[in-house]
Amino acid sequence: MWLSSLSDRQRDALLGLAHNVIVSDGLLDPNEEDMMDEFKREMALKPDVVADYLELEGIDAIFDSRRARTVAILNLLHLSYADGAFEIEEECLLKELAQTFGMSGDDFRRMDDWVKRLVALENEARQLMEP
Repeated sequence: MWLSSLSDRQRDALLGLAHNVIVSDGLLDPNEEDMMDEFKREMALKPDVVADYLELEGIDAIFDSRRARTVAILNLLHLSYADGAFEIEEECLLKELAQTFGMSGDDFRRMDDWVKRLVALENEARQLMEP
């Protein structure tokens, strides 16, 4: 969502952050892999681009606007729900990132709530498409 609005540097960083989220709980789910592929498509990155771990230090300088930071958090939250569960490790990582971005706990909760509603609507749409 809105990933095409990110700069090239932000896109590379987001891919690294997405990798951090996926490996944070120690499990790699096919739905997470699918969403990573979706991220790459939306960001016009080659499918064979490999994401590596990204340190959070200095990440606020890369995501230097409220819009870019919000796009990052919303997409990473969405990724964290791809496997059907928001694991504590993912939550801690994303809360730390939000704090690094200068976001309040209330902002984080509002974004998390929005993503939960989005996921519920996506699931409802999938059910509508089933025979």
